[in-house]
Amino acid sequence: MVNIDKLKYLIEDSGMTMTAIADKSGILRATLYNRLNGVGEFTAPEIVSLTNVLHMTTEERDEIFLSPNVN
Repeated sequence: MVNIDKLKYLIEDSGMTMTAIADKSGILRATLYNRLNGVGEFTAPEIVSLTNVLHMTTEERDEIFLSPNVN
């Protein structure tokens, strides 16, 4: 499961707008909003793009996208 709260924190902490993050990551803004609201699952290319755009460490990426214990 995806740790949406941690992802939203990193997005907010980045100082970028959702539109800017969507543009830089190549993800449609509507798709990004859907993913953050639990509609659909992040694809591998989306994860890679967000990792790069948000300058996530490998640990942050894994905590967000590979954590089996998210409430």
